[in-house]
Amino acid sequence: MGFAVRKVAVVGAGPAGIATAKHLLAEGHFEVIDVFEQQANTGGVWNYSSYAPLNELRVPQTSPHQPLEEPRWKPSKPGEGLPSKPIFVTPMYDKLESNIPHFMMKYSSDPSLEIEPLFAGHESVLQYLNKYAENVRHLIRFSTQVYEIKRQVEGGHDRWLACIKDLVSNKVSERLYDAIAVASGHHYVPMLPDIPGIRAWNQAYPNVISHSKYYRTPDGFRNKKTLVVGNSASGLDIATQISTVSKHPLLNSRRSETPEFQRTASWKKELPEMAEFILPSHSHPHHHQAIRFADGHIESDIEAVVFCTGYYYSFPFLSSLQPSLIVTGERVQNTYQHLFHIKYPSLAFVGLPIKILPFRTFEGQAAIISRIWSGRLELPPESKMKVWECSRIADRGGGKKFHELGNLEDLRYHNELIDWALQARSEDGGNMPPKWNERDHWVRKNIPAIKKAFADQGEARHSVRSVEELGFMFQPQDTKVAT
Repeated sequence: MGFAVRKVAVVGAGPAGIATAKHLLAEGHFEVIDVFEQQANTGGVWNYSSYAPLNELRVPQTSPHQPLEEPRWKPSKPGEGLPSKPIFVTPMYDKLESNIPHFMMKYSSDPSLEIEPLFAGHESVLQYLNKYAENVRHLIRFSTQVYEIKRQVEGGHDRWLACIKDLVSNKVSERLYDAIAVASGHHYVPMLPDIPGIRAWNQAYPNVISHSKYYRTPDGFRNKKTLVVGNSASGLDIATQISTVSKHPLLNSRRSETPEFQRTASWKKELPEMAEFILPSHSHPHHHQAIRFADGHIESDIEAVVFCTGYYYSFPFLSSLQPSLIVTGERVQNTYQHLFHIKYPSLAFVGLPIKILPFRTFEGQAAIISRIWSGRLELPPESKMKVWECSRIADRGGGKKFHELGNLEDLRYHNELIDWALQARSEDGGNMPPKWNERDHWVRKNIPAIKKAFADQGEARHSVRSVEELGFMFQPQDTKVAT
């Protein structure tokens, strides 16, 4: 399958978009590389804003089909004479620290993150991303939102008309591209389930239910009986933070088992899935602000509920594409290797997989995109790409586990991408990230325990730079490298 790609647009200048732009530029093949970023800075989801309008949260939120997010505006400083900057709500919270050791989080070509604590704070990660983006900043149009992308056919080839809006001037324009790389992330539309009784409960007790996207600090939970829903990395971290000020025990409802070393916290009470939100009635006269759980247990007087239940995939600017990319929002339809659109492979997605080591995964994906669109690598026929998708559905289902790469699968996926990239017809040009090695697999397997040991250091954790300082020593026989 050949391509006639010379002009490429990248949607998003977060961690995935920056990596994609750098690999496209290094390929030395493309005449035009335009990167569109709706925020005023690089960094994407790592841009922190204290603005968190909880009143905008829909309870429940069960549809991925939402309009583009409208910006808020941050005034420039007095005397600067600069226009206001658009602000978008991200799930970045005040004291967030990475849940990945710095040496596995960094891009392969820039080790400078390793000067930070082993699990870097969000401010340090944003500074790192800004530095990493320096040599592609000239390609980026900031404060520019892609509001629609339309497929066209010219000379037997797909072309993509990008409709863009300068958010500062409100000027709209159109540009035609040979290929589009979507790197806009998937932390936009919160997933908040429709549990029986939740609508009436939310109306009776407004602003009690929230989502991790709108969490910033634990201050608002002081002396409150609090329920955190979910035990993902962010759920456990937010629960830990809230527990420093909330009533004890903090309640934690979860579907899957929490790792044993994280179950021993004396301040936490683990509960199964929620079954029903209960309002006072003849059958429940004494249950005020109550929730019943799957085992029949009822907790009353709950003063705060935080759903750490993830996000839907949502690309409103591609809503005209047929067949639809998004159905339930739990995965992206018609994708090959979590990367290329099967029917229209000049449309690619960087960053769809979850439960991954993100920055290096983005590098591997970008290495493939740049080589295929430049003609140095080839995709298999459409029929074989469809077989891959069907096989993935048969193995993992067609829901949220489709793009999930847990249990070291993310390292295998990256290494397979690098093996594929190494098959390029010419070795000249292009960036080539390294494969994960045996020690990397060992660290990946032990990250939860390493993170807990780091957190247990308290304030002293800020001086920890290596896993060895926490007592973790690699032995070559500890794991088998997945190739």
